[in-house]
Amino acid sequence: MPGEHMSNDEFFAKLTNLFELNRKKGHGSVYLTQKRMTIPPDTDGSSPAKVLDDPLWDTHPENPLPIIVRANNNKSSKQPGTDREDVNKIKISTLVQPDQLDAFYVRYAEVCKAGMSGLKKRDKKKKKKEKKKKKGGEGEAKG
Repeated sequence: MPGEHMSNDEFFAKLTNLFELNRKKGHGSVYLTQKRMTIPPDTDGSSPAKVLDDPLWDTHPENPLPIIVRANNNKSSKQPGTDREDVNKIKISTLVQPDQLDAFYVRYAEVCKAGMSGLKKRDKKKKKKEKKKKKGGEGEAKG
């Protein structure tokens, strides 16, 4: 997977497009994940020397490691009886160096907030009341 990550600016542009695509469709999800790289990207991929006495040897590296941030949409395939269109899965990722984390997260929060604006809040109370009415109505009809 090395070499497949895009620049941070390109990542933000594509993430904005991904949010807009889902907003236009009227449904869909955007999955955002992040994690610390376990092996520095400039190495050949071989595992670093383990310390025999330390089972958590990889939790305190000598130098700070970059963070990988990923975003994707859940591939939506056409299912019988639904009006969903067949959509290709979009996967994007970027590496964020430790010294750029603060600036990255400020911009990341702005893009995510903008992408989530206009979402409708789910009314869970209404759904729970409807379920209770259905259960209660069925019991009365039988008796």
